[in-house]
Amino acid sequence: MILVVGLGNPGPRYYATRHNIGFRAVDRLVDKHGVGGFRSRFEGEFAQLELHGERVVVLKPQTFMNRSGHSVRPALSFFKLTEKELLVVHDELDLSPGELRLKQGGGEAGHNGLRSISEQLGTQDYARLRCGIGRSPGGPGTVADYVLDAFPLADQPLVEQMVDGAVEAIGRVVKEGMSSAMNVTNRKPKV
Repeated sequence: MILVVGLGNPGPRYYATRHNIGFRAVDRLVDKHGVGGFRSRFEGEFAQLELHGERVVVLKPQTFMNRSGHSVRPALSFFKLTEKELLVVHDELDLSPGELRLKQGGGEAGHNGLRSISEQLGTQDYARLRCGIGRSPGGPGTVADYVLDAFPLADQPLVEQMVDGAVEAIGRVVKEGMSSAMNVTNRKPKV
């Protein structure tokens, strides 16, 4: 069993923002493979599904980004999982828009959702699926405005490709394991 957590902020005002790409990815995963949709629990919305013969629990914390760990920790405890069975899907400023990268452990790079999870779990050693949103063209100091802004209309096809790619990457992690999935997902496209 694995717990897949999509990070974002609750409510329609935030849904289309860059910061909510994690929510969008897990919504697509549940739409494609789930039965019965999401239910409220663990200060979040969760769903269960079967993927490649494995049970997968999907969680969208409804605590707002900065308190994501307050939803993740009780879900892990309830399902008797450890951080080794956790995959967090989140937006990543340090990747170009549309780029996907799997990563095992590491720092939070200023991401408050990851920071909250690490604080609540007492470790940074959990898997992440990083969804590239790029950096604000305005430079430092505008990061909060940038991540809480919607993707431009012109980027929507790229965003849809990234969301579909995230669902594929999650499937690879479940089916083949993190190491093998990283080899495929992290391969740079040929130019």
